[in-house]
Amino acid sequence: MIEAGADMLCFHPFLGSLTVFLLSLEIHLYGVHSASKEDVEKHLELGKRLLSSGQLAEALQHYHEAIEGDQSNYLSYFQRATVYLAIGKSKSALPDLNKVIELKPDFSGARQQRANIYLKQGKLSDAQEDYKYLLKYNPENSEAKLQLDSIPQLKDEREEAKEAHDEGDYQTAIELLTKAIEASPWDPDLRDLRADCYIQIGDYFKAIGDIRPTTKLVNDNTAAFLKLSKILYQIGEADDALTEIRECLKLDPDHPQCFPHYKKVKKLVKQMKSTQENINSQSWADCVNKAKQMMKTENKIDFYLQKAKSHICHCHAKAGNVKEALNTCNEVLSIEPDNIEAICDRADAYLSDGRYDEAIRDFQDAINIDGNHQRSQEGIQRSQKLKKQASKRDYYKILGVRRNASKKDIKTAYRKLAVKWHPDKYEGDDKKKAEKMFIDIAAAKEVLSDPEKREKFDNGEDPLDPEQQQGGHGGDPWFHGFNPFGHGGFQFKYNFN
Repeated sequence: MIEAGADMLCFHPFLGSLTVFLLSLEIHLYGVHSASKEDVEKHLELGKRLLSSGQLAEALQHYHEAIEGDQSNYLSYFQRATVYLAIGKSKSALPDLNKVIELKPDFSGARQQRANIYLKQGKLSDAQEDYKYLLKYNPENSEAKLQLDSIPQLKDEREEAKEAHDEGDYQTAIELLTKAIEASPWDPDLRDLRADCYIQIGDYFKAIGDIRPTTKLVNDNTAAFLKLSKILYQIGEADDALTEIRECLKLDPDHPQCFPHYKKVKKLVKQMKSTQENINSQSWADCVNKAKQMMKTENKIDFYLQKAKSHICHCHAKAGNVKEALNTCNEVLSIEPDNIEAICDRADAYLSDGRYDEAIRDFQDAINIDGNHQRSQEGIQRSQKLKKQASKRDYYKILGVRRNASKKDIKTAYRKLAVKWHPDKYEGDDKKKAEKMFIDIAAAKEVLSDPEKREKFDNGEDPLDPEQQQGGHGGDPWFHGFNPFGHGGFQFKYNFN
């Protein structure tokens, strides 16, 4: 009887357009359900022809109609099962094959298909019974004999794998389970067991590869989605973890384990995104606050703690908060010595503090880790320029302010020093020293109050140093029109702007 459906598995993808048109016409004419014998036969014939042409969805619909019209025709169920198998829906095919065997127990084609499905599902005893039945009526069935002979060994390997797992011999268990899964790829229990072995040895990606198929092999598998989400969360893939836990909640919105896990993951993902947005917008204080919130939400998993500390290290460094930056960056680097971005952030903090040698050392360490790292290369060049610049004139030190000083801080420092060192008001005897100091603080105010000039200075170029400009006129800043005394000599006023 297996021959009756054999030609249905031979698809003809090059069916002519005229034939397709005629088939479509017949579908339209006979698509309405009717219980007459002629209509049932017509649906079966159309289903067969559509299946042969590769139009599986349309063929399936006609087999549905045929079965509704006559539920006693075993061949209708078998042909529908054939379509289900062709589209990879073995779970849907199995009830139809069961019905075929119920209606016609000696139909070897259906029993062979069912045995193969049982074997792939890991239902070894059920498969064994079917293969024995086939060989009883046809001892020459080589496929049935081969599969039947393999089942005892498969059963032994499964038991050995479970024992190895229970004894903590995970590598041996994995090897045995891999053989078992090759024979029974649709067995969720085997995949769950191997996934646990992978988790135990820290191979989380392979564990995910085993758990993911079980979400389709088992209906409403909330446990698999929860497990997937927790593994992904554990390895730092919070966005993917959020996606998987949402799948669990689609199946059960009030799931007692999925819902609280979802709330935590969602909260952390939101905080992580906010922190990155603050970095992008250079909102350094907000960045630090959000990163600290991350640490409160997740205070156990090292990945997220390190990520939060790395953000804090970066944002403090960019804000010029030297002490806080150095403390946090050192924490990060104590666990991840080769974290290039943290090394560069610490180097920036050193630069803010005028510790040029330490900054150069850090940038060089980063280059040693990755010779093509652009930030490190630019950083070491800038550090070397700033070191050279500091040996001549450091406007920040002249005013006594930090490199992240605001314009208001600069103006306040300038006013205070201008009052002290203006030659007309200087109370000491060394007028020349007062004049030099006043020129220096006025030059510092000139550069640091101007965003463009300040940026040049921060990049290692003194906009008032003629040696760094075209032409070169010694070290006289007045060459560029800078004169803190005006054009009529000393004209001191208390209104320092």
